[in-house]
Amino acid sequence: MRLPIDPQADPGRRAWVDCPVCQDARSCAACASSRNCFEHWRYLISNNGPVVHLQCPRCAHAWSWNTRPGAAGPGTPPRR
Repeated sequence: MRLPIDPQADPGRRAWVDCPVCQDARSCAACASSRNCFEHWRYLISNNGPVVHLQCPRCAHAWSWNTRPGAAGPGTPPRR
């Protein structure tokens, strides 16, 4: 089931991290070189300290990610 885009989603608040579901940026040269791609960004819905809440505009997957150094766990998207 595909979730709708969060009503708080604002294209002005974006993050450049890999989506753990659709991985749409895997063949993008700009993303591979750690630049901010105009196409492969995620909605930054909100944050609670170092934990950011994101949503992919392509597949609508929503997830939370602890950005604190060393806090990455299995399935956590890599930082760009």
